[in-house]
Amino acid sequence: MASKIIELNPADFITVGTIGPKGQRIFHLQSGKGGQLISLTIEKEQALALSEAIREMLDDLQDRHPDLTFSGTVDLAGVDMELREPIEPLFRVAQMGLGYDEDRDMIVLVAQEMVVVDENADPSLLEPSVVRMWCSRQQMRWLSAYALEVVKSGRADPRMNGRLTYYWT
Repeated sequence: MASKIIELNPADFITVGTIGPKGQRIFHLQSGKGGQLISLTIEKEQALALSEAIREMLDDLQDRHPDLTFSGTVDLAGVDMELREPIEPLFRVAQMGLGYDEDRDMIVLVAQEMVVVDENADPSLLEPSVVRMWCSRQQMRWLSAYALEVVKSGRADPRMNGRLTYYWT
């Protein structure tokens, strides 16, 4: 498979959402620009880690640049954070990273494709695809808050991860 590099610069929106019932949810990271819609499959733990990493990055930016405005609360009222149709994942994400462009005051979220290695495959054909989503600090603040809501909206007892578990005392 040939690798692709997709740039959404700047992205019109970015969100995290799920499809499926509790205990069987599939998590998606989705972003779009104009008529281009990119959906990626992620793990629940990746959604949680992304939420925390964005929050930490925004806190660090506020500390380093006190002139950047920020209200301490995040209000999602009136913000459309739902997944858009059609949800056709481009790939499953192996890893994500965040960066900040100080000149443009933009945050980039880079998502790299998970590549399954076949011992008979030509290594030169195993380059992972990459999606770069450039967003405002406000968009990322919304993403962080919403991703945390989505993760917490799962089962009340996450230990019951679709299987029977016995506990002894």
